[in-house]
Order: sequence, then C-alpha cells, then structure tokens
Amino acid sequence: MRPRRSALFVPGTNARALEKARSLKADALIFDLEDSVAPDAKAASRDAIAAALAQGGYGRRELILRVNALNTEWADGDLKAAARMRLDAVLLPKVESEAEPRKAEAILISSGAPLDLGLWCMMETARGMLHAEAIATATPRLRAFVMGTADLSKELHAEETPSREPMATALGLCILAARAYGLAVLDGVHFDITDAEGFARSCRQGRMLGFDGKTLIHPGTIAAANTIFAPDAATLNHARRVIAAFNEAKARGKGVAVLDGRLIERLHVAAAERALALAAAIAKLENG
Repeated sequence: MRPRRSALFVPGTNARALEKARSLKADALIFDLEDSVAPDAKAASRDAIAAALAQGGYGRRELILRVNALNTEWADGDLKAAARMRLDAVLLPKVESEAEPRKAEAILISSGAPLDLGLWCMMETARGMLHAEAIATATPRLRAFVMGTADLSKELHAEETPSREPMATALGLCILAARAYGLAVLDGVHFDITDAEGFARSCRQGRMLGFDGKTLIHPGTIAAANTIFAPDAATLNHARRVIAAFNEAKARGKGVAVLDGRLIERLHVAAAERALALAAAIAKLENG
C-alpha cells in the first residue's frame, strides 16, 4: 500500500518549484509537461524535469510524469524520455479508451522502460467516463485514475457547485471501475487556492466517496489533504477494537462479533486492517 493522500502538480517550466518539491510533504509529485507548459517550452521543460530527477533528493515520494496527450506532437518524445527517467509512473491526459494506455505502453516498452514503470490515466472527458471499465483493464501497468473535473465540467456544460452534484455520475463511474480492478483513484484539483474551507470540504467529500487522495496545484494545500485523507486517532483506535473483538469471537468458534452494540463481520475487519495498513504506510513515508 502506498499513501496517495496528496499529489502535487509541479510545472516543468518552474525551476524553483522543481527544487522546492524536494522538501514538500506531498505523498506524490506529478511533474507536468502538459497544461502548465506553453508549447514553445515543452522540450526545455522535459529536459529540466529529467535533470531534476537524475539529481534526486525527492525521498520516498511517488514520482509521476504527466506527458502531453497522445494526439499531440510532443507525446512521442515525452514517452521516450520518460522511459529513461527515475519515475514510478507516467500520467496520460484525456484518456478516452483502452487504446491510449496500450499505445503509450508500446512506446515505453520500445524505448526500454523498466517493467515496474506504471501508467496513470487522467479521466476528464465524457467518453472517458463511459469507457472507465475498459480503460481500467487496458494493461497490467495501470496503477491509478486521476479525475480531471475542470475539463469534464466544461465538456458537460455543467456548473461548478460546492457539492459537485453535476460530477456525481462521473466520479462514481471512475471510483467503481478503479475499485473493481484494484486501482488507486485520486480526486480532481480544487482551483481556488484562497478558499481553505472549500478545499477542506472538497477533500472531506472525496474521502467519503472513496477517493485515496487529491491532486493539488499549491503547496499550501498539502497539509490539509494529508490530514483529511489519513485515518485519524479515533479511526485507528476503533479499527484495533474491531479486530480484537472479531478475533475473540473467532476464538470462541463464532463467525461474527458484537462491538458497542453493532455487528462485526469479516468485511468490517478488512476495512479496519486497511486503515491500520494505511497508517503504517504513512508513518513509513514520513519517517523514512
């Protein structure tokens, strides 16, 4: 299990951001060659990211490169360069079918990418939502879905509301596909960096929906995302009690237990074990 509470986009054009990211507490860093990089800066940004990764210093954080869409002139060069970088995964934007991750994988393989280099997919179009299951099963390299709610909202002609009602179906489809096939799934960016309460509300909603974490565009939001998407002390204490109660009942030959008047079954134990495993993984990341 890898914590993915916070995944910060780091523009490849920003040398200061590439340096500062080494000291930030984000669980994952997404080095960006797409939206945050102007067309005439794509090649230079690719080289800058490669140099920063070669220099190292990013610790145990998960390192991802967002390349340009496969239908652009930069994608082939991005993927060939990614195959030689010190990365955990490549993030593909605007994925709409299983064809994109399969094509990206073919380029990575032909360029000598290591077997453990994963693929993440941005889910940000109506067609992508409708093909979420097919995308989730496209290749064993697939590791995660990342929601692109701003692009999706624009394509749907939907309003951006605090509770995100227009996104409900799309978010649900991607979460379902991710969980059905063992993928991580990250919530989309909250663009108003001055709206701390709105950001926290969005994180809490994302956690309740089942997201593993949130993508971020500002370092100032990392701490809140890390806190909200981590199991708190009360949750961990309850998890330990659930496991203890179930084990005690099992020792007496019973298949279920009762804790605080509530029935405890194996599914509750699995959730408790997951919370404890996540807390352990977070501690390892933060103390390593």
